[in-house]
Amino acid sequence: MTTLSQRPRYDLEEIRRRIPLLASAIPMNNCSQAPQTDATRAAAERYLDSWNTRGMDWDGWIAEVNEARAAFARLVGADVNEIAVCGSVSHATSAVASALDFSSPRKGVVASEAEFPTVGQVWLAQEARGAVVRWAPVRNGTIAVDDYRIDGTTALVSACHGYYLNGFVQDTAEIGARAHDAGALLFVDAYQTVGTRAIDVKGLGADFLVAGNLKFLMGVAGIAFLYVRGELIERLRPTLTGWFGRVNPFAFDATHLDWAANARRFDSGTPPLINAYIARAGMDLIREIGPELIGEWHQALAARLIAGGRARGLVLHGTDDPRKKTASTAFLVEDSHGVESAMRARGVIASARGPVIRLAPHFYSTFADVDQTLDTLAAVLAER
Repeated sequence: MTTLSQRPRYDLEEIRRRIPLLASAIPMNNCSQAPQTDATRAAAERYLDSWNTRGMDWDGWIAEVNEARAAFARLVGADVNEIAVCGSVSHATSAVASALDFSSPRKGVVASEAEFPTVGQVWLAQEARGAVVRWAPVRNGTIAVDDYRIDGTTALVSACHGYYLNGFVQDTAEIGARAHDAGALLFVDAYQTVGTRAIDVKGLGADFLVAGNLKFLMGVAGIAFLYVRGELIERLRPTLTGWFGRVNPFAFDATHLDWAANARRFDSGTPPLINAYIARAGMDLIREIGPELIGEWHQALAARLIAGGRARGLVLHGTDDPRKKTASTAFLVEDSHGVESAMRARGVIASARGPVIRLAPHFYSTFADVDQTLDTLAAVLAER
């Protein structure tokens, strides 16, 4: 892949015509929330029309949920039977945790300090069940593979694929190899990377992988997907469960507990219906453009952000190597929420997180968008 391309290898103008928000703002917040497209709006209206005209269409609605399940499986290189549908990454992570046994000597969880808080907090909550959590530190905005202290007491390693704060991408394949050599499992939060590049869940070394849809998958909150490596499924019995995790959800037998034969055992209650419609439309758009081509353009956008930020005297957080990150790029600022508000008032939507302002373009973004965003950030900071 190259960081020197001036244009992506797809029709950028046609893609931009499908995103109404671009007429009034520059969205640079995909690390937090995707903009609406014509496809996702049409999907929401398709569900609303079904609800309005049929009153109830459970066969059709559940079919759509399963189509979304299949769409996610295709994006990450998994079998559809390895995918569960959840309400959030918090839900998916908790379901995995509930299926693990921390009562034996192998009770360690090694997690990176770069985990999104919900993931780290789920592992910490398992200390009441016997888990012992250790942390791989963040240093200069990145995490070194050697800082994962994995040994024979480790049950699970939790390594986000992309760091939510600055887009740094970890070598989960190497982390996974070390975990597996020690007899441990690898849990990967790919919320910040699925949709930004080609993903092969087997190549990532993941035993579990989670991602939601409201960021780079161009969807909404309220739905997420969980990959469980097929060979593991039969031995895992999540106690965070619900009626859709049963062999036959429509048996309606409250006195009997069984688990579906595939990853659907990690499903819980009534699935998120309208969310699934929108999620599928967003994922289909990603596949239509091509994750590989999106990944190429993300590198070019990241290089433009890094070089442009340096030229404007901005202080980068994390790596300056576009090959080791998504397009999400963070700059250190004081009062990041105030900076976010000031930028929004000037037509640029950024995303504040702690000490940084995050700029997260996506497949529809142009170099002109990047340059105007950096000019806006520099002007806002100069006035503070």
